[in-house]
Amino acid sequence: MRDPAGPTLSKTAFEALPGWAGDDHGAALEAFRRSCDRILGAPPARVLDAKTGDAINYGTTADWQPVCRDALSPGAAADPRGFFERGFQAFAVTAEKGPTGLMTGYYEPEIEASLTREGPYQTPLLAKPGDLQRLDLGEFDPTLKGETIRGRLEDGRFVPYPDRAAINEGALDPDELAVAWVKDPVDAFFTHIQGSARLKLPDGSIARVGFAEKNGRPYTAIGKVLIERGALSRETVSMASIRDWLAANPGDMQSVLEANRSYVFFNRRDVSDPGLGPVGAGGVALSPGRSLAVDRRTHALGAPIWFEAVLPGDTGPTQKLMVAQDTGSAIRGAVRGDYFWGSGATAGAKAGEMKADGRFWVLLPTALAARQTALAANQR
Repeated sequence: MRDPAGPTLSKTAFEALPGWAGDDHGAALEAFRRSCDRILGAPPARVLDAKTGDAINYGTTADWQPVCRDALSPGAAADPRGFFERGFQAFAVTAEKGPTGLMTGYYEPEIEASLTREGPYQTPLLAKPGDLQRLDLGEFDPTLKGETIRGRLEDGRFVPYPDRAAINEGALDPDELAVAWVKDPVDAFFTHIQGSARLKLPDGSIARVGFAEKNGRPYTAIGKVLIERGALSRETVSMASIRDWLAANPGDMQSVLEANRSYVFFNRRDVSDPGLGPVGAGGVALSPGRSLAVDRRTHALGAPIWFEAVLPGDTGPTQKLMVAQDTGSAIRGAVRGDYFWGSGATAGAKAGEMKADGRFWVLLPTALAARQTALAANQR
């Protein structure tokens, strides 16, 4: 199957998926069930993900609700591999540039913070400002489905929202908007990059912040900035090397951080299950090693994806079933993934090292897959 402007989908038998038989399908089922809770609560006529374009037809929630009801049954838990094989059809994804794409990692930082401004806690994490607005361009032009812009009204004109440098210089009032105050400004910056954090408070308790909105300015990877400045090489750049460079060059830190004009706003979240990550864009708590951030313009949140890539420290590829449950500004492309490692320093070290080529196979409910295969055959 192929959309003229999108990726190619090639029907693939489960026994042909590399490593399929060796996966822990029960762990994947647990992650998928969380997405199913939301799918089953949605109107049947609603598309699975309103932000996904037409490159791959993920259908409506009505196409997914039968398989989700099965996912929550005792039979699925007893035979999770059989559940996926009976309920889905796999398709290899080939993008315009080929079957492989960039796979990176992300995590939930644990950082020292306070809920009040005091002592060393002077860098704010801000809540969404009241004047920040998001426009869905698809409402104005169907060809722009899934595309959004953010800004605010000034003198009757919709204008771009202040960028990172302007916000740092006082374009917003931190005393009015702060949801927490962070000890280390670099920790605050990487919280923006990851989109969430666990806060280690002065009294020893733990709080959590999660993504609420962003200012809509372009995202720039500061690793790329440091490479362009000759400070780091492509071979040595990683989260750890970036942190080391920033610590060794405090006078240049602000200019480097502000090269990323994107700015993220947060809200407070509960820590209901310490074993799970924050709530992702798909509205469910992320599962370490099973939740995947994807380009939402191509892939619908809630869909299972067979994933293959070499993880940091490994010599051979990891092949496992994951679930599209999050997205990110830097995740662009039909074969582009961001692997959720979990929370804390160990997860952060793995996430910071991860940069590998990988492959995707999407799983579609069998009835939906059959309709798409027949439609593609008729269009040939």
